Amino acid sequence: MAKAIFQRNQKVWVESVGVWASVEKIVPVWARGFDEPVRVTYDVGLGREFLAHELKPEQDSGADAVGDGAPAWRLLRARNKWQTEEDSSHHPYPGTYPVVVTDAADWGGWRVPGAEYDRDPHKIEFQARLITCAPRMLALGRALVKLVDESAGDAPPELQRIAEEFAKLDRHFREAPSATSTPTQAQVA
Repeated sequence: MAKAIFQRNQKVWVESVGVWASVEKIVPVWARGFDEPVRVTYDVGLGREFLAHELKPEQDSGADAVGDGAPAWRLLRARNKWQTEEDSSHHPYPGTYPVVVTDAADWGGWRVPGAEYDRDPHKIEFQARLITCAPRMLALGRALVKLVDESAGDAPPELQRIAEEFAKLDRHFREAPSATSTPTQAQVA
């Protein structure tokens, strides 16, 4: 028999999609002759129901697993199907475009349409390198906040201000946006 592992409105990490979501509905599947459900699925508002093994609670998410055995985000190069090397000779790496992979299986992550890459390849290359380094920068920022917190007020004021700013950003990273609001630049700052 199946038991519900997650509760309604609980924040969960949807591993197969790579996003945070809230459990909107617990859906038990009943069978004739059984006193308990034979299976429990969870509706998290992503268009299909998920089984418990596809979801992780907030503390086990893996999204915060920076530096503790999580696979590093890496920059791969994909072949540009629509342009030859001669047509893209002005690109930093002619004939290819960057793909940031955030999964151990070399799929999932970030990529851009070819037309956008062709418009400003140097900007896209910078963005790809920045995204690739994001988990390490997050770990460094968290280490800085921890160091300032442990200093018991002895840290220089400027370092305390930087740690406070990073703590605000870190809270923003950890919060799942609600479906009714989109973050603005003012909310992030």
